[in-house]
Amino acid sequence: MTRRKKTRSLADKVTIRTGRRKDYKQWRHDHPDEVAPSRRFTAKKQDQRKQQAARKLERMQRAQSIEIHPDKNSRPDDEGK
Repeated sequence: MTRRKKTRSLADKVTIRTGRRKDYKQWRHDHPDEVAPSRRFTAKKQDQRKQQAARKLERMQRAQSIEIHPDKNSRPDDEGK
């Protein structure tokens, strides 16, 4: 008797499945409320988003600041006329 290989796949957790991928796809389509990402996956993604936001904030703080609309008096306006 062979042992089943361990998997993290959601497909193996569905008891309705007949062993074919399209049957699982159909089941997911028919039962959208029963299909949700695992807590482990959502926690991982949430952590990744936090790290990404922290890196972006650090980049923004390290960058030099520029004036978008400098004062009009500071640059020469048609002084030769």
